[in-house]
Amino acid sequence: MRLLERILLCRVAAAALALSASLILAPGTRAQSLPRLPKATPVALPSPTPTPEPVPEAPDSPRASARAFIDLTARKGDFKGAARYLQLPAGEEARGPDLARRLRAVLQRYLDIDLDALSPLAEGSGQDGLPQGVDTVGAVPDGHGDQDPVFVVRTRDAGGTYWAFSRQTVSRIDGWYDGLPDRWVRDWMPERLQRSGPGGLLLWQWLALPALLVLALALGRVLGAFTTAVLHRLFRKTPTEWDERLLERTSPALTLLWAVVVAAALLPWLALLPEAHRSVRSLLGGLATVAVFWALWRSVDVWAQFLMERPWARDNPSARSLLSVARNLTKAFVAIGGVVATVAAFGYPVATVLAGLGIGGIALAFGAQKTIENLFGSVALAADEPFRVGDFVKIEDFTGNVERIGMRSTQIRTLDRTLVSIPNGRLSDMRVEDFASRDRIRFAATVSLVYGTTEEQVRRVVSGVEAMLRSYPKVWPDTVVAKLAALSPSSLDVEVLCWFQTSDFGEFRDFRQEALLGIMRIVEDAGTSFAYPTQAVHVVRPKAGKPPA
Repeated sequence: MRLLERILLCRVAAAALALSASLILAPGTRAQSLPRLPKATPVALPSPTPTPEPVPEAPDSPRASARAFIDLTARKGDFKGAARYLQLPAGEEARGPDLARRLRAVLQRYLDIDLDALSPLAEGSGQDGLPQGVDTVGAVPDGHGDQDPVFVVRTRDAGGTYWAFSRQTVSRIDGWYDGLPDRWVRDWMPERLQRSGPGGLLLWQWLALPALLVLALALGRVLGAFTTAVLHRLFRKTPTEWDERLLERTSPALTLLWAVVVAAALLPWLALLPEAHRSVRSLLGGLATVAVFWALWRSVDVWAQFLMERPWARDNPSARSLLSVARNLTKAFVAIGGVVATVAAFGYPVATVLAGLGIGGIALAFGAQKTIENLFGSVALAADEPFRVGDFVKIEDFTGNVERIGMRSTQIRTLDRTLVSIPNGRLSDMRVEDFASRDRIRFAATVSLVYGTTEEQVRRVVSGVEAMLRSYPKVWPDTVVAKLAALSPSSLDVEVLCWFQTSDFGEFRDFRQEALLGIMRIVEDAGTSFAYPTQAVHVVRPKAGKPPA
């Protein structure tokens, strides 16, 4: 049977070697030697949408003409050259530069032309429903709640073909310009300062903005000092002091808030463009939010100090520790709320910020798990108050005085004068025995009298010890025990038990010493003595004539 298996294995191996050799040595006949597989049917994949190629901008297109007009008026201040792009009525050629300047002002205020939306073709856009050779670049408010379209038309002159603002548009320039809120500035401001600068502001606005900020800060400081003086005079008449402390701590934030109010009142004099005006208003709103939360953040210290000076917290170290923790947590919450509110005032989506804070809070919770556990442990210790600083405590295997209760750990000075630090997270779950909270300390002793003490002597000792203990003013009178407790193998045991009304262990040692000396005196006066462990051996002699067993 094994021979047959070996033969079959040899034949299979020979066939495999022959097949491999045929594949390697005769690649041309590989298709004939292998069985044919069915051809796979190709799957038609969706072809990607081709990206339209950008259309080149023709030099005589609406886009090129609008770009040239904006460059000449807003950047170069060449209004004489820009007048070429206005279809001026007959006899109005001399007003061409002034009309170009006025149209520049109107477009800066109401219409920010999107050059990419204009047609790059020489013949203009044929899909806007307008006649051939007429395009629109936007609309301008007419002052009555409607919009006036701004048209450009295809024009030809000696320089070639181009696009110019239509006569209808040119005829409305004066009306649009008279309705501008900053017309009074543009009429007397030098033209060089009316050119566009970075950030959507004109050059004169960039020069006026720092001056406005300095003026706002100066007036805010004056108004803040005046408000502080008035409130200080009013608060001085009140019997409390916390209001004056609160005013002193929040006066810088009050000055900043007054500066923001003054800047908001002076802002219309800058005549900013709409987009720049919204940005500056957003900045002022953010600064006002910062001022409010700054005042809240600084007032937390005042309220914490006010609470720490209350009678229930002045002599309570645990309450003071709890207030310290609550103050830090409150300031953290105020800071986080201020950041979120400031971001919202700047116009950013608050939901995204809150989601980021949530993810960051989860990561912080995982990374600082032990720290947070110890922090909440310190809060639990301050709330439950199982011990105070200076108390003599026993915690598991440690015995000593509490030296410090911190945010993370509690330090205990042991009897060997070593310092043991226990994390508050663990300490809040451990068994704590506080000796300092005792209202009285137990005194227990066993008085052992020698055998041979008579009943009368025992009674004299018992009654004398009880009378002696009750004579002490510090002994708790409800429970004083002096009783014969047991007949031990080597003594007569008298149980002595009482409580001294003191929590000072040093004072208790003095009381205990006097009690023990009194017991010694009573025993001596009774005519007996204290027993000590003894063992009596009785030897029995045998009778005469009888051998011992």
